[in-house]
Amino acid sequence: MPQAVRFDEYGDIDVLEVRDVPRPVPAADEVLVRVRAAGVNPGENAIRSGALHERWPATFPSGEGSDLAGVVEEVGPAVRTWSAGDEVIGWVDTRASHAELVAVPAAQLVARDPAVPWEAGGALFVAGTTAHANVRAVGAGPGDTVVVAGAAGGVGSLTVQLLRRAGATVIGLAGEANHAWLREHGVVPVTYGDGVLDRIREAAPDGVDAFVDNFGDGYIDLALELGVAKDRINTIIDFAGVARTGVKGEGMTGSANVEVLAELVKLVAAGDLEVPIAATYSLARVRDAYRDLMRRHARGKIVLVP
Repeated sequence: MPQAVRFDEYGDIDVLEVRDVPRPVPAADEVLVRVRAAGVNPGENAIRSGALHERWPATFPSGEGSDLAGVVEEVGPAVRTWSAGDEVIGWVDTRASHAELVAVPAAQLVARDPAVPWEAGGALFVAGTTAHANVRAVGAGPGDTVVVAGAAGGVGSLTVQLLRRAGATVIGLAGEANHAWLREHGVVPVTYGDGVLDRIREAAPDGVDAFVDNFGDGYIDLALELGVAKDRINTIIDFAGVARTGVKGEGMTGSANVEVLAELVKLVAAGDLEVPIAATYSLARVRDAYRDLMRRHARGKIVLVP
């Protein structure tokens, strides 16, 4: 029997188990994908803990995972766009990609370019479309100076690259271990922590036009102190701060679609967008993958490879 990640109640990492499950049967408009890589995302951690119960309640036993890359094994009777053996990148909305086999709507897949590594493809949808939405939300373009908090994380590492492609000057807040990587991608690195306001002002003597918060922990207030207009501040994590201040909290809104995913795949295949892979874990080590994620110091994405 195929295996998949399951949990029966909200809780810490130890509620996660890898179990034998029935082979998924694709609906008429779905395809069955054998997963080669699946991204691990902070939102999944929050759902499992129960922190997002009001927004996205779990039904038990619950699976998890959205991103995936893999090979089509079987197609539903109404599917004409894919065939067995096709290599694909996509996502599910059923919290099911942390598994060996998953049924995926045919309309939520794009073709994998052979130049896109499996791990990068499997980690692309959530972080990539969120990064794409970040750039759009703050209206970044040539002449803008944009600060990105959490600049070397899964979303941040893609956001800074897309901002540079949009023509912006980018200041990336990150630990010193990630400064060289940021410089290689045309980003001005600034160390976070005490004194960060002064360090940003030194790096941006003409001021800051926009701010992207991928980390939380007070960065909305920092952006406001820097004089950034509320409609040019976007956070993907601090929803309480959004309610309190009126800044943007758009998440993946407007970018979570196959058109944007296909665009991102093309950029990765052409070498114009790097998807840094911090670590890969087998399905059996899903708990270790989440422990790594929760340290919040990884450069890029953590990926399961079933």
